Amino acid sequence: MNFLELLKAVFFGIIQGITEWLPISSTGHMILADEFVKLNVTPAFKEMFLVVIQFGSILAVLVLYFHKLNPFSSKKSEIEKKNTLSLWGKVIVAVIPAGIIGILFDKKLNTLFYNYKTVAVTLIVYGILFIILENRNKHLKPKINNISQLDYKTALLIGAFQVLSLIPGTSRSGSTILGAIFLGTSRMVAAEFSFFLAIPVMFGASAMKIIKFGFSFTGLEWSILLTGMAVAFLVSIFAIKFLMGYIKKHNFKVFGYYRIILGIAVILYFALFSK
Repeated sequence: MNFLELLKAVFFGIIQGITEWLPISSTGHMILADEFVKLNVTPAFKEMFLVVIQFGSILAVLVLYFHKLNPFSSKKSEIEKKNTLSLWGKVIVAVIPAGIIGILFDKKLNTLFYNYKTVAVTLIVYGILFIILENRNKHLKPKINNISQLDYKTALLIGAFQVLSLIPGTSRSGSTILGAIFLGTSRMVAAEFSFFLAIPVMFGASAMKIIKFGFSFTGLEWSILLTGMAVAFLVSIFAIKFLMGYIKKHNFKVFGYYRIILGIAVILYFALFSK
């Protein structure tokens, strides 16, 4: 039985590692996954697990971008160190809007919007927006082609777009990437800044859930949690590398079409098969 639960944790870790970084909504996929694969744990632990598993994904960003994010690297010049500190400053500014709204209205937002109908609608709507935006930008050149060109005002505006991700199904990476591209960044800058924004956002969410749940884990719960995080970490490494390689030659339209198909699938499944 314990082995089966660990396999389920591996399954959720794979989904988390892929969907957290691609703009396709990890929440939408987790809701579907939970319909087919039920963890044999308490509701409180499952709620905590589905958030804290993200910690593995955060570590993947820190590993892949350690040099870029480290302001104390001996390999950097003084100017590069200042630029790195400035980048962290922009990240902090950008997380403020979602941080404030999330803390103030977290329970209300979950009560109102954490359901398959909202997830399906947001999947479809933002899928359409990705397609529209990419069609609009087809012949436009981005104004910001390097993350060092990103100013504090643009960072704050990207953070305002991240607020949209508080509605399930929107996708945190999807809302920030969509907003960044709309504001004139290149796809590469949009994706990278989205990764960096995830660090304080997901770390904060994970810490809050652990504090709320407490640290009185059983041996099986520790095993499930650590397995899920480890798998999410490994899969995230590949997912991030895939996305950055993919968008060097392609746009985000394929993710828009995928979101629309998934949104329709969610509606059909819950309408036809869910009790």
